[in-house]
Amino acid sequence: MVVTRIAPSPTGDPHVGTAYIALFNYAWARKNGGRFIVRIEDTDRARYVPGAEERILAALKWLEIAYDEGPDIGGPHAPYRQSERLPIYKAYAEELLRRGWAYRAFETPEELERIRQEKGGYDGRARHIPPEEAEERARRGEPHVIRLKVPRPGTTEVRDELRGVVVYDNGEIPDVVLLKSDGYPTYHLANVVDDHLMGVTDVIRAEEWLVSTPIHVLLYQAFGWEVPRFYHMPLLRNPDRTKISKRKSHTSLEWYKAEGFLPEALRNYLCLMGFSMPDGREIFTLEEFVAAFSWERVSLGGPIFDLEKLRWMNGKYIREVLSLEEVAQRVKPFLEAAGFFWPSEAYLRRAVELMRPRIDTLKELPEKAPYLFTEDYPFSEKARAKLEEGLPVLKELLPLLKAQEDWGEAALEALLRNFAAQRGLKLGQVAQPLRAALTGSLETPGLFEIMALLGRERTLSRLERALS
Repeated sequence: MVVTRIAPSPTGDPHVGTAYIALFNYAWARKNGGRFIVRIEDTDRARYVPGAEERILAALKWLEIAYDEGPDIGGPHAPYRQSERLPIYKAYAEELLRRGWAYRAFETPEELERIRQEKGGYDGRARHIPPEEAEERARRGEPHVIRLKVPRPGTTEVRDELRGVVVYDNGEIPDVVLLKSDGYPTYHLANVVDDHLMGVTDVIRAEEWLVSTPIHVLLYQAFGWEVPRFYHMPLLRNPDRTKISKRKSHTSLEWYKAEGFLPEALRNYLCLMGFSMPDGREIFTLEEFVAAFSWERVSLGGPIFDLEKLRWMNGKYIREVLSLEEVAQRVKPFLEAAGFFWPSEAYLRRAVELMRPRIDTLKELPEKAPYLFTEDYPFSEKARAKLEEGLPVLKELLPLLKAQEDWGEAALEALLRNFAAQRGLKLGQVAQPLRAALTGSLETPGLFEIMALLGRERTLSRLERALS
């Protein structure tokens, strides 16, 4: 059975890169009828951020990337937080000592810094401490770490399913720390031990971990375990082709949710990062992604994460994929956050229908059309100027509007056209000042549609207020 996993660290905002890698792990597991695991790698206590784990899981839930096992799910391999599994890693580190694949190193932080400055990195000097002496010093409670004892001379072969076989000279592989002096494992040990114990068959992760893979292969060999298949996905890139980072891009999944991006659209866009559908289409469901998935369709060229392309795709979902009712329901939290109201569900649906062609995110609806939901709407400078210019015309129009009984779109249009024609004006000379008075903007949906939606009382009230 294929078993995949993601192993995010709770060290900050839930990252868009985590979702990207999660989707490919999810797809490969589902494609093969396997399992997809989420494991929280929280052993870096210096960078640990309280609450970050919950935010990561909430972001995955928002994106509807369902995992089979992990926090809050339960299962035969729980718990999934590495901080709760410290005795396991200690036992395996000691097993490596017994097998001659590791050694205890007692250098102080000051000594390590001096070695780095003189040698450019740790030189393996503790390898030469007799094991009996090292064990005695450890029994006396002397602080120390446990390091991997890389076989030298020799080579280590790494097979990446996307990149082929790479052979590493063991002389270039450092004797990395496996267990720190505080009893916490490093990423290398915990990662390998957990992947083995959880039955992970396919390790799908970002290419930045490729340089660590020979260390992990050596650990699998040291324990006598089967090495999983490795797939190192290309990193997401900024438009300038640098690695995506919060200095140049929005990397927090929470930002996209707050800005009104749809989880379906963001998920769809992330699937396109390094992958293409056989028929070339760009809009597809998660189920269609899984059905079409194959590693042959994954490109290693650094995929560009383009916010404008995502915004376009999000707009396509709002206009063409989601139903009017779905958009109306999803926009409610953004209207409520702005303090806006709507008199009925029918009113909200019509407002969304009018604005849907003009927005690319849910948040843009209250931003672009506050006049549909509040009487306290702002005026643009251009709208204010147009209103002042057209005040004489609007004063003439007001009595006719007050006398108008049919408030349907067609009747209102006929009234304004006749009014303009009788005074030798173009329709815009009447409609634009009226639009400014009713909306505070010159960039809106059709004026007659807005008047019909606002209703007779609100329209007349706004016009009278503008004229006063």
